[in-house]
Amino acid sequence: MKRCIQLAKLGERRSAPNPMVGCVIVCNDEIIGEGFHQLCGEAHAEVNAINSVIDQEKLRNSTLYVNLEPCAHFGKTPPCSNLIIEKGIPRVVVGIIDPYAEVAGKGIEKMEKAGTKVEVGVLTDECHELNRRFFTFHKEKRPYVFLKWAQTADGFVDSDRSNKELGHPTWITNEMARIAVHKQRSTESAIFIGTETALRDNPSLTLRDWYGKQPIRIVPDQKQRLPKDLAVYSADAPTFSITKAKYPDDRITKIIEIKKDENVIDSLLQFLYESNTLSVIVEGGPKMLQSFIDRKLWDEAHVYTGQLSFGSGIKAPVFNESPCKFDRFYNSELKIYRNK
Repeated sequence: MKRCIQLAKLGERRSAPNPMVGCVIVCNDEIIGEGFHQLCGEAHAEVNAINSVIDQEKLRNSTLYVNLEPCAHFGKTPPCSNLIIEKGIPRVVVGIIDPYAEVAGKGIEKMEKAGTKVEVGVLTDECHELNRRFFTFHKEKRPYVFLKWAQTADGFVDSDRSNKELGHPTWITNEMARIAVHKQRSTESAIFIGTETALRDNPSLTLRDWYGKQPIRIVPDQKQRLPKDLAVYSADAPTFSITKAKYPDDRITKIIEIKKDENVIDSLLQFLYESNTLSVIVEGGPKMLQSFIDRKLWDEAHVYTGQLSFGSGIKAPVFNESPCKFDRFYNSELKIYRNK
């Protein structure tokens, strides 16, 4: 099962909105096949593992290990549980049950009815952690929400700046910490900032210090205040705008229209859920971050702290949580929090 999880990670981001899945086939204590879900819409992990077995007759005396329950429905590909039954694999070990309503135990039930011995619940916590975005998406009906901000040693996210100082960020952490931020962006589907952050910092929200697929950039512009030359509207990545009324603008990939009596956060999360977007990074500013915190609409927070002290300025969000993980990038610290 540990090997299944290792293999599954190879499909990170490329498999989304599908889960990350790895599969190992063992015959007489020897691994005879391996596979993982490489790309959404293509063959699942079980199919790739079965197809990798040179002597297909060995499958009838093998155990198939997979970190997530084999699917039981016809989607973009046929059900994996059908293939397992067809190949006569006598034993299947499943890490955790799939929360997706079209599966949710149906794959296990189908295999057991066909005479396959199925065992469930191996490294369950590790299997859940691997696909925590997928589980939150299907259980909570919203994307997995990451909060991210950088603050000074005395608790400020920005200094007092005059209008002449707007249009670029105030750097609090170091280059190593910025690389870590870009690495995180490469694994998430979307990134969201507030209107004021777009105006004050003019961020591009792209991957410059890491390789990967660019996240969708989302910025609210209810009063159409954002200039056309902002970096967030570059051609480097798609940009979605949240507004109360549709308006033509060739800079914007898609308009997210706010419904009557609905706020920006609700519109954002509903849109991302309906568009099968598994995760979003919320990068602020502090008022927007505080809104997510106060409503408990977050799952994970990454808070970077530098050695600088401003003495005064814009305060960091009020966050009375205990970190579950620490990391350090020379003179900058990262604390990771989980909403339990």
